[in-house]
Amino acid sequence: MPNNIAEGSGSSSKKEFVQFLNIARRSTFENASMIIIFSQEKLISEDIKDEIIGELDVLCRMITAFSRTLLS
Repeated sequence: MPNNIAEGSGSSSKKEFVQFLNIARRSTFENASMIIIFSQEKLISEDIKDEIIGELDVLCRMITAFSRTLLS
């Protein structure tokens, strides 16, 4: 996620940057999926899963809000 945002920040247009932010946002869902699998496999506790999922949700919302400011 941070690499997508960093790469996008070097874009020559806002539209291109937003595309990279969208990739970063989708990566939050990929990470959430992996966290759920880790929890199901008992590799992490439910508490840790819930904490990370919550953090990913906040991050996803922040990326979405930032994208919207670029499109305004």
